[in-house]
Amino acid sequence: MSTSTTALATAREDAPTSASTLPPLSAQRLAARRQRLRRGYGLFALFAFPNLALIAVFAYWPIVANLYLSLTSWDFISPEPLFVGLTNYTSMLVSPSFHKVLWVSLVWVVVVVGISLVLGVLLAALFSKKLPGTSVATGIVFTPHVVSGAALAVVWLFIFDPNYGLARVVFNLFGADSPSWTTDADWALPALLIVSIWKGVGFVSIVYLAGIQGLPTDVLEAAELDGASSFQTFTRVILPLLSPTTFFLVITQTIGAFQAFDVIAVMTNGGPASSTTTLSWFIYEQAFLRSNVGLSAAAGTVMFVILMVITALQFRFVEKKVHY
Repeated sequence: MSTSTTALATAREDAPTSASTLPPLSAQRLAARRQRLRRGYGLFALFAFPNLALIAVFAYWPIVANLYLSLTSWDFISPEPLFVGLTNYTSMLVSPSFHKVLWVSLVWVVVVVGISLVLGVLLAALFSKKLPGTSVATGIVFTPHVVSGAALAVVWLFIFDPNYGLARVVFNLFGADSPSWTTDADWALPALLIVSIWKGVGFVSIVYLAGIQGLPTDVLEAAELDGASSFQTFTRVILPLLSPTTFFLVITQTIGAFQAFDVIAVMTNGGPASSTTTLSWFIYEQAFLRSNVGLSAAAGTVMFVILMVITALQFRFVEKKVHY
C-alpha cells in the first residue's frame, strides 16, 4: 500500500503543471511586454499618420468646408461669408432651372453609362475572338480614353461644323443639311453625348475584355459541348460570369458621368439655353462665373448626396445579382 502511494505521488510530481498553477508573470516580464506593445503602436502610428493626415486634409476637410459654405452667402470678395442657413437649398430645390439641370444630368448619366456598357461588352466579345488586326483595333478604340477630353472636344467641334465638318458630308450623302450641333438647343446635348460615349467606350471594352479573358475555360468548353450557340454562350454564360465586372463599371462610370466637365466647357459652355448644363457645370458656373459660392456649394452637396445614395442602392440591390 505504501509502495503504490509513493508511486502515485511521484507521478503527480512528474506531471506538467496546469495553467491554473503557473506562477504569475514577473514584473520585469510584464514591463517588457508593455514596452513591446507601445513600440508596436508607435510604429503603426508612425506609418499610418501621414496617410490619415492626407486623407483628412484632402478628402474629409473639403467636405466639411463645402457643407459650411453651402449655408452661407459669399462672392469671393467679401471678407467673411454671411451665414444664411438653408436659404441656398430651398431657393435651389424650388427653382425650375435647377430641376432642368437635374433632368439633363439624369439623361446624361443614363445614356452615357448605358450605351457605353452595351457597346463596350459587344466590342470586348469581338476582340476576344482574336481576329486579324484585333490588337490594332483595340488600340484605336482605347486611344480616346487616354487623350485629353478638351483635345477631343476641339476635334469634334470641327467634325460637327455645319459648313465644313465631316458630319456635313455624311448628311449630304442622304440629301439633308447638317444641323447646327453645338448652337441648336435640340442637337447640343446629343452632340455632347456622342463625344462622351466615344471617349469612354474604349475603357469599358478593355475592362470587359480583361474579364472575358479571365473566365474559366472549362465552363465555356462545357457550354460548347452541350451544343450552345455563340449567342447562347454569350448571354447565358459569359454575361452572368461578367457580373462583377459590370458592377464595377456601373459604379465607376456613373460617378465619372456625373463629373463630366471638360467636353461641356469646350463645346457648349452649358448652352444653348442651359440645354447642356449638368450638375457639375452648374457648380462651376455658380461659383466662378456668377460668384455665388454658397449656391455652388449647396449644389455640390446635393451632388455628393446623390452619388452616395446611388452607390448605396447599387451595393444594396445590384450586388445581390453579382456572381463572384
